[in-house]
Amino acid sequence: MYVAVKGGEAAIRNAHRLLADRRRGDRSLPSVTLGQIAEQLALACDRVMAEGSVYDRELAALAIKQARGDLIEAIFLLRAYRTTLPRFGYSEPIDTGAMQVERRVSATYKDLPGGQMLGPTFDYTHRLLDPSLAGDDAPDDPEAREGDGVPAMRVSDILVQEGLIESDGETSGEEIGDLTRTPMEFPMGRDTRLQALARGDEGFLLALGYSTQRGYARSHPFVGEIRIGEVEVEYKMPELGLTVSLGRIRVTECQMVNQFKGSAKAPPQFTRGYGLVFGQSERKAMAMALCDRALRADELGEDKFAPAQDEEFVISHSDNVQATGFVEHLKLPHYVDFQAELDLVRRMRGEHARKQSGDEAMPEAAE
Repeated sequence: MYVAVKGGEAAIRNAHRLLADRRRGDRSLPSVTLGQIAEQLALACDRVMAEGSVYDRELAALAIKQARGDLIEAIFLLRAYRTTLPRFGYSEPIDTGAMQVERRVSATYKDLPGGQMLGPTFDYTHRLLDPSLAGDDAPDDPEAREGDGVPAMRVSDILVQEGLIESDGETSGEEIGDLTRTPMEFPMGRDTRLQALARGDEGFLLALGYSTQRGYARSHPFVGEIRIGEVEVEYKMPELGLTVSLGRIRVTECQMVNQFKGSAKAPPQFTRGYGLVFGQSERKAMAMALCDRALRADELGEDKFAPAQDEEFVISHSDNVQATGFVEHLKLPHYVDFQAELDLVRRMRGEHARKQSGDEAMPEAAE
């Protein structure tokens, strides 16, 4: 056993050296810097920060570089680093209504108070490869309009004024759940559920959100509003009784508007699905909002018949770090387990062969 362990350690060391070599790639090419990753692969960094639950662009860039561009591995690395950080407390709820908006669009109202702001988006590009990007040509300077400093009105407020959409809800006064410090329990409060969705795998949530649009939940959604921009993060210092600003972060917020036929307790009205994630992550925020609305089926008295409405199924399988660990552990040695099953299958085959030979002999004995 000792020799086998030493041999395994040597093989692992060599595997790590080979990984480092492949990560560096062709030595004749310059090594990619963290600044280049953070600035030019910004959306990849945003996803790693969102699903890694750490808002630090440099750390996200380091994780992407270390993972050779494998974003789920990078998320795993950032989550592991997160566990080493001290926790000083909880920040105050961010005010997305006071967001410094750089993109704001609505699919429900063409003429918005404050106007639509397209911002940086792929939505209107032709999906054709651009050979000019193979070089290092400088792009044209972007045009920007001067802001008036007035917060952009929420689209949902228009519907609230007419009483056509449910209220935003009041806080219960209870302590907000923290998924990172307490084990998951079902049924889960919406506050904790939104935390799980915010750091859930984008692809998984996208598939679930798509399923709700294809009939696997009674959902007819409209994008009430998507806004991207910077918000201020504040922390209340209990020992001093002061609230201080920790800085600004970029977030994406999506409010999905869904039809609701009403119930004994509520009249027909629109209901909400909500998504909020770090960085510029519209697809994730929209998928999150679709899933959030589907998971409110019990609250709204709707029939549950679709996977996206099953809270335990969605939350238990949305975390890509847990999913990766459970799937990839299959690569580890399972020699004893397999030998046991191999022996079982051999005995079952022997029993099956004996039964077959007995069945074939019975007609001859009858003659």
